[in-house]
Amino acid sequence: MTNQTQMMEFLLMRFTENWMLLRLYAVLFSLIYLTAMLMNLVIILLMILDHRLHMAMYFFLRRLSFLDLCLISATVPKSILNSVTSTDSISFLGCVLQLFLVVLLAGSEIGILTAMSYDRYAAICHPLHYEAVMSRGLCVQLMVLSWLNGGALGLLDTAGTFSLNFCGSNEIHQFFCDVPALLKLTCSKEHAIISVSVAIGLCYAFSCLVCIVVSYVYIFSAVLRISPRQRQSKAFSNSVPHLIVVTVFLVTGAVAYLKPGSDAPSILDLLVSVFYSVAPPTLNPVIYCLRNKDIKSALSKVLWNVRSSGVMKR
Repeated sequence: MTNQTQMMEFLLMRFTENWMLLRLYAVLFSLIYLTAMLMNLVIILLMILDHRLHMAMYFFLRRLSFLDLCLISATVPKSILNSVTSTDSISFLGCVLQLFLVVLLAGSEIGILTAMSYDRYAAICHPLHYEAVMSRGLCVQLMVLSWLNGGALGLLDTAGTFSLNFCGSNEIHQFFCDVPALLKLTCSKEHAIISVSVAIGLCYAFSCLVCIVVSYVYIFSAVLRISPRQRQSKAFSNSVPHLIVVTVFLVTGAVAYLKPGSDAPSILDLLVSVFYSVAPPTLNPVIYCLRNKDIKSALSKVLWNVRSSGVMKR
């Protein structure tokens, strides 16, 4: 194989060669995937059905749950299928699509997380003008901007990566198609296009991080000026989880893209990729939503209605 036109498929890396452990991995990741799907779908449905959850904060949470659902669906099902069927292959076009979706969704999620930090800033620093500042129109614009940025990054990274020539081994040292892993298979000496696209992506992520940090500087300054300790505790409890998840998501993504390349497969590469592709979609519903009183109230209301209707039918 000398170039990308002859590279008909790639081989994804296995977590283990042990047959029993491979099946255990498939079961574990199936449970994680189904749990993430169920929680994110419940959150989306609750926010659609309950009119109390139609404010700006929940507008972004619903989009975040949708992005999480799509992000984990872009990588985990293929890995589970390969584990169950004892195959490692992914077609060339499948790899192109997977890379595009992962970058698009990750880039869009960073944008949504940044918009959420601005929403928290408006709610805590300008509570009297919150509804005017976070108008429906602004929310839609921020959402569209996030998707456009994610789509642009996806096109740049995908076009840049697959414009290179691939030669030699087709074994990807990753459980899904990712830019750093694919670059190890190229025989092209010049990586100018992909270097520019990765640099743009890093600048975008860094600018989002700066916006988030600035927002939280203002948020914590405002919170510390609040006299009642109970109100301080509530404000911190709504803000700190978001900041923690943002930090983990951005740091693990940066490590995956900036870590010096290695020709040998590394379990560390797999663990880092799991952190930014599997952990956020699974943990975000718990951190952002299931701890929220309004969402728990909406869930209790739905469960009570279902139970009541079931009793009446009997």
